[in-house]
Amino acid sequence: MGNETNVYFDLLTLLRFSSLDIVKAVRSNLSLRVEDYFNLLLQFENDAPKAVEVLNNIAVQKADENDFEYLENTKKRLINIGCYKIVSAVDEIIDTHTDGRIDFSADCAKNTLESFNKLIMRITAAKKTGKKETISGVTDEDDSSGNDYGEQSLKDALIELDKQESTRKLRILAVDDSPVILKTVSSVLPDYKVYGMQKPAMLKGFLDQIAPDLFLFDYEMPEINGFELIPIVRSFDEHKETPIIFLTSMGTLEHVSAAHALGACDFMVKPFQGDNLREKVAKHIVRKKLIF
Repeated sequence: MGNETNVYFDLLTLLRFSSLDIVKAVRSNLSLRVEDYFNLLLQFENDAPKAVEVLNNIAVQKADENDFEYLENTKKRLINIGCYKIVSAVDEIIDTHTDGRIDFSADCAKNTLESFNKLIMRITAAKKTGKKETISGVTDEDDSSGNDYGEQSLKDALIELDKQESTRKLRILAVDDSPVILKTVSSVLPDYKVYGMQKPAMLKGFLDQIAPDLFLFDYEMPEINGFELIPIVRSFDEHKETPIIFLTSMGTLEHVSAAHALGACDFMVKPFQGDNLREKVAKHIVRKKLIF
């Protein structure tokens, strides 16, 4: 790519974010190259702080004509990168203000700020450099970058990624403070790509980079227990329904009920048999089709 700073974005990470419809952006501009799209993302990221300031001004009813003019330009940038959900919200902010419904416009701006900030964070998390990055504290790191597209069209790159996704090993993230359990899980699930994480506080940062197809959580861990990890997982759009299985020594009816109530799909009591774990994983794990 011709970017002198050697900055690019991980397309797989971006495709997992439901607020970005990259496929629709491609369909509206079939000649769009990967490099062109990355430059649009960089431009959006650079302009985003000012857009946040404008939305804040509207939210507190201190915006002027320049703010709404900037918001119109922001809308164009959102369309260019395929963020049509926020485009609709921006339209509502502008239209209600034009109609004189200032209070309603301010409320719309407040509601849009959360989605806008989340978009910025996800785009920033997907930004990479030519230098190989690793995930500290996580075993069996993913070593495929999948970002060497050169001047390839964005459409062709998406098709290529779709093929890669259809053949890769399904990913499992096991979170347990016991390294023995993590090694055991990995050894009994050789048909999957298993990531082992001993520190649950690292979960959010991990999910910014890699999307597991299933989670295995221990319940009782230092600082954060397994139940507290579920809201973190579900806060990611792409993991609203990703299966979560608990592996724990606490197999009481109360714990089983609590796990299901929070969104876990299954429960296993430790120590577990490898065949039983394989059976449960195979029952729940699903390959998600990202594109087309």
